[in-house]
Amino acid sequence: MDFDSFTLLAAGADLADEPAAREDADGMELRMDFADEPLAMLDDYEGDLPVLVTNRVEWEGGEAADDTARLDALETAVEHDAVTAVDVELAALEGEGEHDAARVVSHARDHGASVVVSTHDFEATPAEDDIVARLERACEYGDVGKIATTARDRGDVLALLEATHRLTEAGETVATMAMGEAGRHSRPVAPLYGSRIGYAPVDPADATAPGQYDLATLRRLVDQLS
Repeated sequence: MDFDSFTLLAAGADLADEPAAREDADGMELRMDFADEPLAMLDDYEGDLPVLVTNRVEWEGGEAADDTARLDALETAVEHDAVTAVDVELAALEGEGEHDAARVVSHARDHGASVVVSTHDFEATPAEDDIVARLERACEYGDVGKIATTARDRGDVLALLEATHRLTEAGETVATMAMGEAGRHSRPVAPLYGSRIGYAPVDPADATAPGQYDLATLRRLVDQLS
């Protein structure tokens, strides 16, 4: 995945969803922290869509323990031919936790995988300048800087979209979205302002973040607005 244009990922914990995702998705996001035996799943994967792997740590909203095994699993995952991108938390790269997350970035680059560096705010949406600053730091580490905030009102979404536009105009590659009902419309709208990645489950019951549309709906909305 090069993320030169908008990329819609079918997000979830089961690569068996890939056949159902092919019509609408550009790739799969495998949430390793939600999956049973994710490395075995990758060994057995024969799908057509490329895979981005995420093994989200607990303190960043996931279920993976903050231990060496989490990062070891990501390194093993990027060795699979189908895995063409990996997600690493900005906070982990800036020293949160007790383990060297930078090794995952190096290992991914050694295997030709793109690196998405992500940051989340599950309580609110920071001010526009703060969003920009966080994304700029993420872009220094990775090929894509990603932020997901929590919107309380439409003003929060406006701040996120303005930050997205500013960074895109400055030549940065970013992915942005606002979680929650107030921010739901950001998912199809943010690509108009430069956001390069969208996430949606094939089945809405399998949503991995609050406010996600199902895959077919998000594909339709993005295409209609583009």
